[in-house]
Amino acid sequence: MDFFSFDAIFLCARVAVGSLQHLIPIVVALLFCVVFINFAKYKLHKKQQELAIHLVAWFISLSVLVFHIYYILKGNYDVATDLPLYLCSLLGLLIPIFTHYRKLWMYEILLFWIIAGTFQGVITPDIAEGFPSFDFFRYWIVHLGLLTVIFYATFVFNMRPKLKSVFKSFLALQLYVILMILGNYLLDANYFYLNEKPESASLLDYFGAWPWYVILAQIVVIPYFLLIYLPFYVVERRKK
Repeated sequence: MDFFSFDAIFLCARVAVGSLQHLIPIVVALLFCVVFINFAKYKLHKKQQELAIHLVAWFISLSVLVFHIYYILKGNYDVATDLPLYLCSLLGLLIPIFTHYRKLWMYEILLFWIIAGTFQGVITPDIAEGFPSFDFFRYWIVHLGLLTVIFYATFVFNMRPKLKSVFKSFLALQLYVILMILGNYLLDANYFYLNEKPESASLLDYFGAWPWYVILAQIVVIPYFLLIYLPFYVVERRKK
């Protein structure tokens, strides 16, 4: 069989919200995350803990890299739509930097980016080709893998955000948005969905047409980040 004909032979429809192709990966990842974090926290020493999550991060990053190399070799790669510049893909590619250095300022930014960004991707997946396409596996490895990494850093490395972390993460996000606006202009693209909503159902559907959904999304980011921070605040207050 021609290696590059795999997707064409097993081509599946877009993954529907609430389908087995949506729910099963979430359940599997949840079980893995709970077992992995508990095993690392109570059975591994510090160096082993660091190595374990670093290997997971490299697995996520390599899945993104191999996915893009694969589609480049297929010959239908389009820089206007296929570059790993969407937030989750970019984070998936770069996440080994965080697991190598484990800096608190990185955690402060990534916690909110990952939870806010992947939550949207997990509840309303935007996967054009379902199981067992390469895109299907890459999508879930990245989105659910990033959540695993940030929860691991929280519960195994005991990293915690502060209130100021919300605003650090928001300001870093604005820098990313500015870069994506520039990139979209140069490439005539739609990275970070700044020019057009995704094809699949999403929370942006409730924010009106362009450019209102972009403006409203920016307005709700800080309250959204504060909501993510709330459990950390409550736990910290109870300790006192």
